[in-house]
Amino acid sequence: MIAIVLFGKPGAGKGTQAEFLKEKYNLTHISTGDVFRFNLKNDTELGKQAKVYMDQGELVPDSVTINMLAEEVSKNMDKSGFLFDGFPRTIAQAEALEKLLNEKGITFAGTVGLEADDDVLVARILERGKTSGRADDQDEAKIRTRYTEYNEKTAPLIAFYEAKNKFYAVDGIGSIEEITGRLSKVIDTLI
Repeated sequence: MIAIVLFGKPGAGKGTQAEFLKEKYNLTHISTGDVFRFNLKNDTELGKQAKVYMDQGELVPDSVTINMLAEEVSKNMDKSGFLFDGFPRTIAQAEALEKLLNEKGITFAGTVGLEADDDVLVARILERGKTSGRADDQDEAKIRTRYTEYNEKTAPLIAFYEAKNKFYAVDGIGSIEEITGRLSKVIDTLI
């Protein structure tokens, strides 16, 4: 059983590509956002813990997030592996994820990064914002703020994974099919 992290800035196409890749490789797609929404909506114990922090405008501690992900992993041990999307976002989270995977006997295959120019991604998100209903997809200043936060907190993960020979960059510009093809070439070498 393997785990792959799909990495990239907002708008890079992680969610779109995950839909194709999970089917092709029989992987469970674990989107941190989806996991949070499930736990909050269903008022789980972990959802209640997260809500306390969120209601105070604070970030949910990594320990709560990791526990949510651990539950998702435990519920889906019948697949060939996992495709993580939206996690990890910091080196501390990356280390916690590796620990979780080791405890479950899952091989961490690597991180595949979708790379694209910020201006292209901003245009994608603004286009998505016309139908997504998300206010943060309709405001260019907010989108660029998300990139600043990404560059400060998440981009250092590239060096972290490169040092472990576990980072694989993929050109994220082109048609959905072209990008899926590029990702598949990399994933085929990891499985």
